[in-house]
Amino acid sequence: MRQRGYDAPTPVQADAIPPALRGEDVLASAATGSGKTAAFGIPLVQRLAALPRGATRALILAPTRELAVQIADHVGSLGANDRIRVAAVYGGVGFGAQAGAFKRGTEIIVATPGRLLDHLTQGTASLSGVSMLVLDEADRMLDMGFLPDVRRILKHVPARRQTLFFSATIPAPIAALAADMLHAPARVDLAPKATTVAGLTQTVYSVDQLRKTDLLVELLKDNAIYSAIAFTRTKARADRLTAALTKHHVAAERIHGDRSQAQRTRALDDFKRGKYRVLVATDIAARGIDIVELGHVINFDVPMVPEDYVHRIGRTARMTATGDAITFVAPDEEPLFRQIEKILGKRLLRGDAPQLPPAAPSVRIGPVAKPARAASSPRHTQRATSQRRRFG
Repeated sequence: MRQRGYDAPTPVQADAIPPALRGEDVLASAATGSGKTAAFGIPLVQRLAALPRGATRALILAPTRELAVQIADHVGSLGANDRIRVAAVYGGVGFGAQAGAFKRGTEIIVATPGRLLDHLTQGTASLSGVSMLVLDEADRMLDMGFLPDVRRILKHVPARRQTLFFSATIPAPIAALAADMLHAPARVDLAPKATTVAGLTQTVYSVDQLRKTDLLVELLKDNAIYSAIAFTRTKARADRLTAALTKHHVAAERIHGDRSQAQRTRALDDFKRGKYRVLVATDIAARGIDIVELGHVINFDVPMVPEDYVHRIGRTARMTATGDAITFVAPDEEPLFRQIEKILGKRLLRGDAPQLPPAAPSVRIGPVAKPARAASSPRHTQRATSQRRRFG
C-alpha cells in the first residue's frame, strides 16, 4: 500500500485488496467515501503491471460521466509509475479520441454503459482481451436502468475473467446479478444496511414548501457554510433555485442531466476551485463525486428513493473528515422522510429553524409535484430506463 501512496488502508481496502490481488472475485459493500476506488484500483494496477502493454485488459463500468472521469483520474494516478494507461469513455463528447483509446489498446477503460455499447455497435471497441471487470456503484446501475446494458456488455467480455462488484448498498436484485456474474466471490460487507458515515452531523428542518428558498438564504448568512451542494428533486427546480440564490448575491451554479458535458465539467471544476459557494444538483451528482473539504450537503428536496439520501449526504464527511447534512422537510414530504428514517434505523430530531423574513414571492421556488408513495426499486428502475442515455 505504501508503494501506491497509502500509509494505512481503510477497512474496505484492507478486506478487499488481498482477495482481489489473488485473482478472486469480490462482492463489496461499504459506505460512500470509504475508499472503494483504491480498493479495486490498486489490485487492477498491480496485476496489470506484470502483463504486456498494448491491449485493453481491464474494464470499469460506472453509472455517470462524472464518476467515470473521477475513477479514470484516480486509477490513472495509481498506475502512473507503471506506465499503465487509463481512458474514460462516456457520452456527451466526440467519438474520435475514445475510439483512438481502444485502437491503441489502452490498458484500463472506464466507461458508462450507454456510450460503451455505442462503440461496440459501431465496431470501434473490442473487449476480447479483458480479464478484469469492475462494476462500481452497482446498485445505482440498477436504479438508473442499466441492467439490460450491462448484460449486453457482458456478451463482449470473456467468460473467464476476474469480476469485482463495489457499491454502497447491495439490494436483492444486485445480489441476484452478482450471483450470476461472480464465481465464489470474497464477500466484504461493511455496509449491510443504508448507513451514514462517522463524522457526519445531520440536521432536519420542518418548513413549508414555499419557504424553502427563504430558509436556505437565511442559513447561508452564516459564513460557516462556505461550500455546499444543494440537492433538488428535478432539473427545473435546480435551475430555479440557482437563479434565486444568484438574486440574493450567493455565487451558485447547477449541474444536472440537461446540461452539456462541458457545462457540467466546468461547473464542477469551478465549484471545486471556490468560484461558487453553492452547487445545485439533481441526484445525477449524488454518487461518486469526490470534493475535498465539502462542508455541507443540503437536501433542499427530500429524495424519492430513501437510499439516495445516504448517497447524497455521503458527499461530505468523506474518509476521516467531518461534515454537516441539512434536510428541508415540507409537510407533503413527511411520508418520504419517514421511509429514510426507517432505513437509517433511527428518528432524526427536527432543529429550530431561524426566524425567516416576510415571504418574497419573486424568489420562491414554488411547490414540487406531490410525491406518490416512495418508489420501490423495480418501479424506479423502469422509470429510469427510458432516461438512461442522458446519464451515459
